[in-house]
Amino acid sequence: MTGLLRILGVQGVAGIAVSLALGLLLVIQKGETRHWKTKSGRFEQLYAGERAALAETIANYRAAADAARAADQANVARVAAEQRAINERTSNDYEARLAAARTLARSLRGQAPSAAADPGAGGAASLPRLPAPAGGADETAGEDRLPDPDRLLATEQAIQLDELIEWVKAQARVDPSSKER
Repeated sequence: MTGLLRILGVQGVAGIAVSLALGLLLVIQKGETRHWKTKSGRFEQLYAGERAALAETIANYRAAADAARAADQANVARVAAEQRAINERTSNDYEARLAAARTLARSLRGQAPSAAADPGAGGAASLPRLPAPAGGADETAGEDRLPDPDRLLATEQAIQLDELIEWVKAQARVDPSSKER
């Protein structure tokens, strides 16, 4: 061995030691590289899985938002239809009640005291009528009443307010948040 040392010298022995150390480091590095490649592969798989899960979550949220939008639009259409029906029904009721009140007012105006006293009036127009009898007690009872045109106006306004109250109640019963009627 001492002969080998003489041939190689101190520098040769140091070169061999360094070469052996570098070889050992190379083997260790190769092992580390394999280890980190497998780790990197696992991390890459985890990353791909997370990206796929994120994409699925985003798709689910978009689908849920689209479904909620469609449900909201259907609900808006339902509420609008209910409100249109209420408006139409209220308007029809109002017009019918006004027509009935006006017809009744016309018929009551046509029943003047002379018409009540003369059952045959309305037959021949050329016959003279008897004058209307004095109102007496009937007139006294009607003193605090409104004149006929004002009575009709008050009745019309009362009908209008009554129908408005019914309309408000019906509109308040419409539930904008319910899914079905």
